[in-house]
Amino acid sequence: MENGIMFQAFEWYLPNDGQYYNRLKDLAGSLKDAGFSAIWIPPCCKGTSSNDVGYGIYDLYDLGEFDQKATVRTKYGTKDELVQMIEAMHASGLQVYADVVMNHKAGADRSEVFMAVKVKPEDRKTELEEPKEIEGWTDFDFPGRNGQYSSFKWNFNHFNGVDYNQRDSEAGIFRILGENKGWNLGVSYEYGNYDYLMHADLDHAHPEVVEELITWAEWLIHTTDVDGFRLDALKHIDTAFINIFRQRLTEKFGKDFYMVGEYWVSDFQVKRTYLEKTGHKIDLFDVGLHFNFYEASIQGQAYDLRMIFNNSIVEQFPERAVTFVDNHDSQPGQSLQSWVEPWFKLHAYALILLRIKGYPCVFFGDYFGTGGQKPFEGLKGQIDVLMKSRREAAYGDQVDYFEDPQRIGWVRLGTAEHPEKMAVILSTKEDGVIHMFVGKDQADQSYGDWLGNVEDPVVIRKDGFGEFKVKSGKVSVWRRK
Repeated sequence: MENGIMFQAFEWYLPNDGQYYNRLKDLAGSLKDAGFSAIWIPPCCKGTSSNDVGYGIYDLYDLGEFDQKATVRTKYGTKDELVQMIEAMHASGLQVYADVVMNHKAGADRSEVFMAVKVKPEDRKTELEEPKEIEGWTDFDFPGRNGQYSSFKWNFNHFNGVDYNQRDSEAGIFRILGENKGWNLGVSYEYGNYDYLMHADLDHAHPEVVEELITWAEWLIHTTDVDGFRLDALKHIDTAFINIFRQRLTEKFGKDFYMVGEYWVSDFQVKRTYLEKTGHKIDLFDVGLHFNFYEASIQGQAYDLRMIFNNSIVEQFPERAVTFVDNHDSQPGQSLQSWVEPWFKLHAYALILLRIKGYPCVFFGDYFGTGGQKPFEGLKGQIDVLMKSRREAAYGDQVDYFEDPQRIGWVRLGTAEHPEKMAVILSTKEDGVIHMFVGKDQADQSYGDWLGNVEDPVVIRKDGFGEFKVKSGKVSVWRRK
C-alpha cells in the first residue's frame, strides 16, 4: 500500500486480563482511519504462564485453546478471540503480521539426561570443562494438547544448548553434544557464536526441526489467516534455515506474504552482510536508525542532525527498511533499553513518517502510552497529525535542506495524483528559519504549522520559496492552511 504504516500493536506492560484481543478488535476501524495499513501483534502461542508476554514459547500449536501451564488463554486471550480480532482487522482493510518466535522453547514438560559441555558466556567457542552428563529441561510432549494439530514431540536431540543443569543445580551455557551437533554457524559473531540466547535453544540444522517449524508456520497461516510474520531474534537463528523457511512459505503463499526480521545490531555492515546472505528477500527493522534517534535525544544540540541517517538501512537499502522509533524491547526496564527521550520522539516520527524512504512502524507505547515503573502518556494526537500528513501530502520528489547541525528540513513536492506540497523543519537548539522551495505555483499561498508550534503563517514568495520557521527543540509541519 502506498504510504503504508505498520502499527506495533502492543507494549511490554499490557495488563494480564486476557482482554487484549477484544480491545484490539474494537480499535480496528479507528486504527484504519488514523492511517495504519497493517498491525503487528505479539506472539500468540502459549508461553510459560498466562503472564508471559509471548517470548517464553512453550507450545507453538496452542493459541489459547488448551489447558496448559495453568491457563487456557494466553496473556492476550483465547484462540477464538484471536481469530475474531484478525477478521475484524481484515474487514477494516488492515493486514495483520504475527510475531513468530522460533529461536527457543521454554517450560519443558520433563527433564532429560544427555552429554553436554559448559562454555564461556563471553566466548561460546571456548569450553570451560570436560564434557559430562547433565540433566536439562528439553522434553516437550504437550500433554494438555494430546497430539491435536501435531504429534511432534521435542527432545534434547532437537536442541543444541540449555542454560541449566538440573542434576547439579548449576546455571550456565551448556552446548549439547551428539552426532552432527554444534552451534549453528549462520548466526551473529558476537560472543564468538551467538546461537544461544535463552531457554532451550533450537538446533536449526536438525532436519526434523526445519520440517516441523515450516509445518507449524503453514498451520498458523491457515488457522489465523495472518498476512505476514515478524521474525524474532534473527541474529541467533541459522541463516540457512531462514532461507529455506522463507522460500517454502513463499512457494506456498506467494510473494505478497510479508516478512520482516528483528536483527538487533546497529552496525550497518553486519546488516548488509545479512541482507546479502538472505538474498534481500526479508525486510529488517532499522536498528541503526533507532540508535541514531536515541543518541540524538541524549546529546541534544551536541548531535549533528545532518548525520541522522548515517549507518542506517533506510539510507542504503530503503526497500528493505522498516523504520521505527522505539519498541517493546527498547522501552524502560527491558533488556535492550534505549528509550528515545520524549522531547525528541516527534522529531524521530517526522523523520520516518514524512520522508520518501522506508516502511515506518509506530509503537503502541509511543502512541497510546506505556505501563511499567516509568509510564509514558503517549503522543497519539500529535502522531495522528503526522500520519494524516503522510496520507495526504507526503508524495513526490523530496528536497533536503540539511545545512545546519541543529536545524534540518525537507520538502515533498507532490505528484499529479497528490499535488499538495509540504515542508517539514525540526530543531534541537534555538528558534530558526530555513528558506525552502515549494514551487512558483504556490506563490501567495498561506501555509500553517499543522502541529501548532508556530502560530504565524508563512506566505510563499513569488519565486516559490518560503521562510519556514521552527521553535527551539520542536517540529513544524507546514501545509496549506
